[in-house]
Amino acid sequence: MIQAHSRDWWRATLALCLGSFTVFVNLYAAQPLLPELRQVFDVSTLAVAMVMAVSTITLAGALLVFGPLSDAIGRGGIMRFTLLIATLCSLLIPFVDNFTSLLIIRAVQGFVLGGLPAVAIAWMGDEFDKRALMLAVGLYISANTLGGIGGRVMGGIAGEYGGWHASFLTVGLVSLVCLAVFWRLLPEAREFKPAPLRLGVALSSLSGHLCNPLLLGAYLIGGLNFFIFINQYSYITFRLNEAPYSLSTQWLGMIFVTYLGGTLGSALSGRVAQRLAQPVCMMLGIGIFMVGTWVTMSEALPVILAGLVINAFGFFFCHSMASSWVSRQAQMARGSASSLYLVFYYVGASLGGFYLEPFWQAADWWGVVLASWLVLSVTLALSLWLWRKEQHSTLVEANS
Repeated sequence: MIQAHSRDWWRATLALCLGSFTVFVNLYAAQPLLPELRQVFDVSTLAVAMVMAVSTITLAGALLVFGPLSDAIGRGGIMRFTLLIATLCSLLIPFVDNFTSLLIIRAVQGFVLGGLPAVAIAWMGDEFDKRALMLAVGLYISANTLGGIGGRVMGGIAGEYGGWHASFLTVGLVSLVCLAVFWRLLPEAREFKPAPLRLGVALSSLSGHLCNPLLLGAYLIGGLNFFIFINQYSYITFRLNEAPYSLSTQWLGMIFVTYLGGTLGSALSGRVAQRLAQPVCMMLGIGIFMVGTWVTMSEALPVILAGLVINAFGFFFCHSMASSWVSRQAQMARGSASSLYLVFYYVGASLGGFYLEPFWQAADWWGVVLASWLVLSVTLALSLWLWRKEQHSTLVEANS
């Protein structure tokens, strides 16, 4: 298997990080454009949020397809093909002239964007040893954050000077370059052992993962945390677009530079996990996330941005631990197990806006903060439960 810091490890890790960057550039480029799109197409706040929601919900559905499929036919081809189609979608979006067409293309794009996240960590699990896996996953999640930043910043700046059409065109052209490099760098899999694709077996594997409490707990933590995190950013754009801040599209895009906190958090997570149990790391990340959410209640823009940095650090620190925990705990059909984690993750992203909307309508940002704390209290309790389950399992193994 590939060892940490070897030539093949660096090559594969760089390729997968670049692929991850490309996925999230395309997925999140639309987020700083939401206030502009709401005005251009004359739709409501909740309706324009569907530009993000349709992509994340179809992405979640795609994970149930690509994960089991990759266990049968391999993972490299799926990643290459789906990235190509997703890039073409971004190049097509500037030519739409109505809101329905925009939603349809975003839905298709979301589905194909699910190809790489569904199988990337499973690819690592096949090819890397344990230490190499933990270190690579932290870097891979860091690339998620950089893609999220890049898409939003590029989208915001291009949108400021050329409108929303220019935003998607810019992202599409950047994605073409990234795709070419990814295609070149990704090594051929050596340890992958295909399993025949049988619907009954695939459903049985998914059922088995859901019945495994160590996996289900991580699925709920990842899904509920993202349920809050990504939708906080949507509502913060509405807050900062209005008086007294009145930020333009360009500056709304720049607020996503706060994701750099997540880049640091995910990069550090692998090192911290070598000293602390992974569920303890999850609790630490959620606690930091809760503190950051409290900080955003300030009326001062620099303090709000500091709170978003803290949020991103805590969220991605926990996310890195939860996703690598799934890859370690799955005893079979690792691709399906990783995909199922991401199904919970992106379904959470898709539904969080519906949960936060009544709190926003009732109490503006204070309502969003209260709603966030309620959910994060649940994920903190789930992390504590996973830690106790792990301690019990370790004790049983030591006495057997």
